[in-house]
Amino acid sequence: QVQLVESGGGLVQAGGSLRLSCAASGRTFSTNVMGWFRQAPGNEREFVAAITTRTYYADSVKGRFTISRDNTKNTVYLQMNSLKPEDTAVYYCAAQMRDYCSGYVCYGPPWYDYWGQGTQVTVSS
Repeated sequence: QVQLVESGGGLVQAGGSLRLSCAASGRTFSTNVMGWFRQAPGNEREFVAAITTRTYYADSVKGRFTISRDNTKNTVYLQMNSLKPEDTAVYYCAAQMRDYCSGYVCYGPPWYDYWGQGTQVTVSS
């Protein structure tokens, strides 16, 4: 049974940093497309970042967030710097069975096969 478990969320002041972790179990995701999404109250779930052999970012986080993976730990990370109040949301980790994506296949939630339970990130002004 595949599980994705996020951790590292919390409350931080604007301008601060957090690092989210997503630990996978049940299978190895060393080459699979892995992504981070977020959802604020009243909003749809939106793409944040994805990683394959390259990385992809939403324009709103480019230059501030970095996605990375440690295959020895079957874990994906999201380093978030220069946080803003508008980054406040529940952050979800997701995985695809594919090891390649382009365009909407990287950005679109329906293309992801597995999801974590989410971790809350709150940025105070």
